[in-house]
Amino acid sequence: MPAVGIPIGGGNKEYPGNLTPFVTVTCIVAAMGGLIFGYDIGISGGVTSMDPFLKKFFPAVYRKKNDDKTTNQYCQYDSQTLTMFTSSLYLAALLSSLVASTVTRKFGRKLSMLFGGLLFLVGALINGFAQQVWMLIVGRILLGFGIGFANQAVPLYLSEMAPYRYRGALNIGFQLSITIGILVANVLNYFFAKIKGGWGWRLSLGGAMVPALIITIGSLVLPDTPNSMIERGDRDAAKIQLKKIRGVEDVDEEFNDLVAASEASMQVEHPWRNLLQRKYRPQLTMAIMIPFFQQFTGINVIMFYAPVLFNSIGFKDDASLMSAVITGVVNVVATCVSIYGVDKWGRRALFLQGGAQMILCQVVVAAAIGAKFGVDGNPGDLPKWYAVVVVLFICIYVAGFAWSWGPLGWLVPSEIFPLEIRSAAQSINVSVNMLFTFFVAQIFLTMLCHMKFGLFIFFAAFVVVMTIYIYFMLPETKGIPIEEMTRVWKSHPYWSKYVEHGDDYGNGVEMGKGAVKNV
Repeated sequence: MPAVGIPIGGGNKEYPGNLTPFVTVTCIVAAMGGLIFGYDIGISGGVTSMDPFLKKFFPAVYRKKNDDKTTNQYCQYDSQTLTMFTSSLYLAALLSSLVASTVTRKFGRKLSMLFGGLLFLVGALINGFAQQVWMLIVGRILLGFGIGFANQAVPLYLSEMAPYRYRGALNIGFQLSITIGILVANVLNYFFAKIKGGWGWRLSLGGAMVPALIITIGSLVLPDTPNSMIERGDRDAAKIQLKKIRGVEDVDEEFNDLVAASEASMQVEHPWRNLLQRKYRPQLTMAIMIPFFQQFTGINVIMFYAPVLFNSIGFKDDASLMSAVITGVVNVVATCVSIYGVDKWGRRALFLQGGAQMILCQVVVAAAIGAKFGVDGNPGDLPKWYAVVVVLFICIYVAGFAWSWGPLGWLVPSEIFPLEIRSAAQSINVSVNMLFTFFVAQIFLTMLCHMKFGLFIFFAAFVVVMTIYIYFMLPETKGIPIEEMTRVWKSHPYWSKYVEHGDDYGNGVEMGKGAVKNV
């Protein structure tokens, strides 16, 4: 669904290749890297609504929640220490994603995934056995380092392994794993919260070792991508690998384009500085704006704090965890819709439809909470139908996000970068994502306390802006080979002025000719 007046690229280069079982299994295993991120998002919100956990580590929050009946419902979890427990992870992920860029470029995508799994494993162990708040924070920081490495490498790995016709669906496997991780975490929180003795939170936090082991072992058995092998000088093995993953013998054209792109990338001594070149302005802008906007959809407000949020708006602890499980199921199902449709309907259609759906739901939820809670946050007795309406519209909102900004926020940036800046640009993407995840997590509970139901209107306003931005600024990338992506910018009415100097090149190279351009 191209926008009015926005063409989507000339040329029609097609590489031969099939969706082989080998590639399918490989991408499924690699996508499991999303489990660690999703599990953490789901676990942290659930654990922070468990009374035994609060009593041990955050007694002031526990007292405010249970003993101080004068506390405004919107403000009962407003604690900077509690928020730092959640958000310290994202600051650590931001820092490690910058280091991961160099590891991914020089040693391959697999090693970054391995580091990610091991760091997450150690962090999960420390959190599971934590006795003091500082142990929780240290564990969270190690989890963050792991997520930074995994989120840097996995989307790149998937985009490079997948045949271009199926790149969208296979890459969204990463987002599907995130949603499955969130759902599993919510289900476990629901049952662990019922354990007598109040130590269920240790199982919730320590359980992160399981997804960590999956990505650690997975990274050891996965093959490397041809792009990465060429980048590290192993061309013969790369050609054999390319034939294997495409399922055909005739891979010369794609292989030559990958080699040409790699030769151009080798001339780039400073990929970070190179990112600032004028011809990369469209990609750099998207690497910043898309993850920024993704965090300001308000989704993390729902997912981090779904149990806390539902508890604050009047549901009891058990019911609030159950509501979080329901939203988790919706998240997984809607992500499957995106996998089905992204390579059929295109990226833009999903972005625009999902945006409109989220705006509508946020306005309805704000009105519903505002009508019952007012500004003092004391609703009295909430009728069951009211609770059902709030959860229903939150679910419709989550569905809108899960087939648009959720998966596409990772897919689109990972598929638009030329090889010579790909690792550095993906690090920018992850860093911006984590910076604003940290920012939103750090200020959310304070904003909820002060803005009340207006918080949903605040995020709805951002969704309006980002939907307009996508309509005018993002060209369609469906069905374009990853090394040919530059032509979508050349034919865009705004971005063409940045990339018009030069022929129809992919990664700073003449595609198909192997002639290296000046980079």
